[in-house]
Amino acid sequence: MKRQVHLNLFIHSRGHHEAAWRHKDATPFLLTDFRYYEDLARKAEDAAFDSIFLSDILSLGPDIEYTPRAVLDPVPLAGALAAITKKIGIIGTASTTYSAPYNLARQFASLDHISNGRIAWNIVTTASGHAASNYSADPQAGIEERYERADEFMKVVNGLWDSWAEDAIVDDRESGQYTLPGRIQPINHEGTFYDVRGPLTVPRGPQGRPVLVQAGSSEPGRSFASKHGEAIFTAVLEKAAAQDFYRDIKSRVVAEGRPANQCIIMPGLSPVIASTESKAKQYAKELDELGDQEVGLKRLSGNFGGIDLSHIDLDKPLVPEDFPDPKNLQGSVSRPSLIIDLIRNQKPTLRELLFKLSGARGHYTFAGTAEQVADLMEDWINDGAADGFNLMPPVLPHMFDVFVADVIPILIKRGIFRTKYETNTLREHYQLLSPTSRFD
Repeated sequence: MKRQVHLNLFIHSRGHHEAAWRHKDATPFLLTDFRYYEDLARKAEDAAFDSIFLSDILSLGPDIEYTPRAVLDPVPLAGALAAITKKIGIIGTASTTYSAPYNLARQFASLDHISNGRIAWNIVTTASGHAASNYSADPQAGIEERYERADEFMKVVNGLWDSWAEDAIVDDRESGQYTLPGRIQPINHEGTFYDVRGPLTVPRGPQGRPVLVQAGSSEPGRSFASKHGEAIFTAVLEKAAAQDFYRDIKSRVVAEGRPANQCIIMPGLSPVIASTESKAKQYAKELDELGDQEVGLKRLSGNFGGIDLSHIDLDKPLVPEDFPDPKNLQGSVSRPSLIIDLIRNQKPTLRELLFKLSGARGHYTFAGTAEQVADLMEDWINDGAADGFNLMPPVLPHMFDVFVADVIPILIKRGIFRTKYETNTLREHYQLLSPTSRFD
């Protein structure tokens, strides 16, 4: 049997190109209008996608005047989308840095019940100093401490999700017994960052635990992913980088004592699709020209700790030495490292780099025909670069509609994507095993 491709729809702004919100093909709805998300969720479910992915931001960036950043909280949005869908998985983002484990465990266990087992948690750690000032927190925590805290966070939430046995509730109205004795237990966690007694107030969910999703690509992020992640999203700018990441994570997962197939890897893919390659490239060019160069420069500067880029000629080929070593940065390390690798391998000018990053913030972009997009996807899953893709349409909903209409039938014809759902939970869509608990 041919390898099957997993597909998630990543809903972001009016599309993943930074200028998408200005494009004539973008949704007319504001990003706070539920109809926008409802429409996309229904379309993705009709196309039998594994899931939809909801990201989050915890502070407003300085570019809000020229870039839409007002987004809905993914937790209540996930609940609303669960109510209007039946099969598709829903992945919500929440930060271990600025969440309490008990509260997060309650929220996602509740969502798993509401959705009948279709919920996943995208686990993030937050490096933003602006976010710290919104949460009365210390902005100086380095990447090692963030992941140390996150690792203990996972121990707590997994313990809480496992604090109810699957058979704890008997709901026997005649005898008056609601739960079985001894089948609900406190966790009594006392750690470096958290002291949590438990048990959880929400019974064990349909999936046992929500599916655990992670996206860190730094060294601590990869270590964390191999230990906890069941689906890994990653940003890559080249196929070779995707293959290196795939090999590394799969080997780490096995070293953790987990089967390699219990962690699926899904790079971001942002395709511009048209009837001919030249038309697709023209569409991409028009999008790039709608972008704001100053916004792009500020975002690139922010990736490198606020470096001054004013002295760099826009049309001079870049070298890695034009930027600080990502290892010395206090914030996110993975995205700056990707940018440095691209500069080293492709030697773009600053103008070319800004165009490259404007397409999908460091994820893989492509412009071509539906057949070429399908070729790319099949090649990556067969050549050790991916188990599937986090689809990031550059303009929403238009480019997603094109993908569903033109690419999905090709994938189905090639036998690498389903025609309909054959499973009910997200864990089943991903072919993941049910987690064991203390009661098993």
